[in-house]
Amino acid sequence: MNVKTLLVTGLGGFVGCHLRAALPAMTGWKLIPEQAYDLLDPASLDAWLQQCVPEAVIHLAGQTFVPEAFKDPAHTLQVNVLGTLNLLQALKRAGFSGTFLYVSSGDVYGQVGECDLPINEQLLPKPRNPYAVSKVAAELLCLQWSYKECWRIMVARPFNHVGPGQREDFVIPGVARQLARIRKGLQAPRIDIGDVDVTRDFLDVRDVINAYFSLLEHGHNSEIYNVCSGQEQRISTLIEQMATIAGLNVDLHQDQTRLRPSEQRRVMGNSLKLREQTGWTPGISITETLQSVLSDWEPRVERE
Repeated sequence: MNVKTLLVTGLGGFVGCHLRAALPAMTGWKLIPEQAYDLLDPASLDAWLQQCVPEAVIHLAGQTFVPEAFKDPAHTLQVNVLGTLNLLQALKRAGFSGTFLYVSSGDVYGQVGECDLPINEQLLPKPRNPYAVSKVAAELLCLQWSYKECWRIMVARPFNHVGPGQREDFVIPGVARQLARIRKGLQAPRIDIGDVDVTRDFLDVRDVINAYFSLLEHGHNSEIYNVCSGQEQRISTLIEQMATIAGLNVDLHQDQTRLRPSEQRRVMGNSLKLREQTGWTPGISITETLQSVLSDWEPRVERE
């Protein structure tokens, strides 16, 4: 079997950790060992690539937290745009000529009217925060390189993805943490939450990773792909499901500090292009995902 070398940035992050764990089952791929690097330090990228010139790259690394992007937009733009440029240039200096997957975000679509649901790749981005702006800019940078280099470059736009190990800043792990605390008697049977009447398109992180590898194998050059379930999930319904799985009766309390002004009310993506061009399909149910997140938080709460 022909084994291809793979370089992945951001292996220490939520998705990166799951990708590392999944890699042994991804036959035909060998991960180039990660070493200390900084996307804003081209010399460190050159040193990393001295180990081996990869046949494929998944670029996950970046500043991904929207509130942090509002606090320091300049840093977010530097890391996500200049950092991506530095990586592309380092790969070119190393003689790279393979497949490059840039991981962007479904957040680039911004405020979407219900008439445009489900969201497909033809909808023009309307970024509403510095993070989304940085992702659109980096997308365009990667596409520009795809037009002039003999590489195969693709952009993935993942929607909300969830799984074990995710920070409590996000809604599903945040609720799971509170449920775990309630089960251990550390918190009253009340869930503090933001707006529960919105919907989101959630995909298990393991399905997201499978989509990335499907794109490495079958994606088309210069193309953008939504990575999503295509299912609309109401937050209040998911919380009820999680409480039932945990065997708890809880009250919901709207925390004003968790509310976001002008929040998108409904989100549902369209992944038909990804499915048709790669054969990918999600395989993990939302119930299984919620169970895995709840199980993950039981020991994490004990360590707090």
